[in-house]
Amino acid sequence: MIIDAHAHLITPPAVFAVRTVLQASNGQHSKSWYIDRYIDDADLVAAADKGVRLMDQVGTDIQFISPRPFVLMHSHPVARDVKLWIELQNDLIHRTVSLHPTRYRGVAGLPQVSGEPIEIVFDELERAIGELGFIGVLLNPDPDEGGGRSPRLSDPYWYPLWAKLVELGVPALIHSAGCRGRETYDEHFATEESLAVTSLVHSEVFERFPELKLIVSHGGGSIPYQIGRWRAHWWLDLATKKKHIAQYFRDLEHAGMNGEQLPEAPADLTTFDDALRQLYFDTDVHSSHSLELLFRTVGVDRCLFGTERPGSGGAINPQTGRSFEDFKYTIDRIEFLTDEDRTQIYEHNARRVFPRLSL
Repeated sequence: MIIDAHAHLITPPAVFAVRTVLQASNGQHSKSWYIDRYIDDADLVAAADKGVRLMDQVGTDIQFISPRPFVLMHSHPVARDVKLWIELQNDLIHRTVSLHPTRYRGVAGLPQVSGEPIEIVFDELERAIGELGFIGVLLNPDPDEGGGRSPRLSDPYWYPLWAKLVELGVPALIHSAGCRGRETYDEHFATEESLAVTSLVHSEVFERFPELKLIVSHGGGSIPYQIGRWRAHWWLDLATKKKHIAQYFRDLEHAGMNGEQLPEAPADLTTFDDALRQLYFDTDVHSSHSLELLFRTVGVDRCLFGTERPGSGGAINPQTGRSFEDFKYTIDRIEFLTDEDRTQIYEHNARRVFPRLSL
C-alpha cells in the first residue's frame, strides 16, 4: 500500500472568495451563510474526484489531506475570523473524505492566531479529532507569518499543545504557512522548517513529552543538507557543558593530529544525529539526490512518504518526463534502498506515526 502522508485539500476557487468577504465583513456573517453562498457541492465533488485521478496516475492508494497552508490567515488579527475560516476548511476536508472514504483521511488545520495563547486551538482540535474523525493536525511553527513574533517550538508557549496531542494520540505535521515578510511562502517553508528542527532537538520537548510525534515537512528544510554545521555546534555545546566531554575532545584532537588510535567515546556521548531521530520527516524534496541524502542522514525508519501532490512541485521533470511530485517513481529507482526500506517509507512508518489511522 502507498500512503501519502502529506497532501492538501484541492480547494474549489470559489471558496477563496469566502476569505475576502470574511476579512471585509468584520464578523457579520455565519459559517452557514458562507457555505450557502459560496460552496457549490458539485465543485467540491469535482475537486475530490480530481485528487483521486492524480493519485491513480502515480499509484498512490490513500492521501492524508490538510488545508492549503499558505492561506490559513494565522497572522490575521481577528481570532473569530480565523476560527471560522479554519472550521470551514476542516468541514470541506471532512466532506472530501466522505466522498472517497477509501482514498482520503483528514489532517486538521488549527485556528492559530499570532499573539494569542495556543490553547485557542483546542476546541477545533477536539472537534476535528473527536467528531470529524481526523487522524492528525497541521501545525504552523510561525503563526505570525514572517512578522518575527512567533515563539520557537522549544518555547513553553507550545507545551499545552504538545500535552494535548499526546493525550489525543495524534501527530502534528509541521508545515509553515503564509509569509508577510521578505520571503515567498516557498522560501519561508524552508526557513521555518529548518528552525523547527534546530529548536526542537536542542530543547527539553522530547524529555517532557516522550510520546510526542512530530513530522517535519519538506525533508526537514535545510537541516539534512547542512548537517555538518549542526554536528559541530552540538559537539561544542556538549564540550562546554561537561568537563569529561571536553577532555575527550582534547584527547580526540591530539590523537587525530598525531595519527594515534582514537580514544573510545564516553558512554553518555550523544550526537546531533541521535537528537534528529526524535523527529520524523516527509519525502517532499523533489530531487533524487536530496532524497538519498535524507534517507542516509535520518534513516528510512524516520521518513514518511509525502508528495504534496498537487502542489508547487507539479512541473514536469525534463530528465524523466514525469511530474516532480511523482516521488514513488524516484524512490523506486534509488538503488541502495531495499524492498523492506521502501515498504517502511510507503506504508509502515505512516501506520506507526498515525495511531488513529484505520484502513
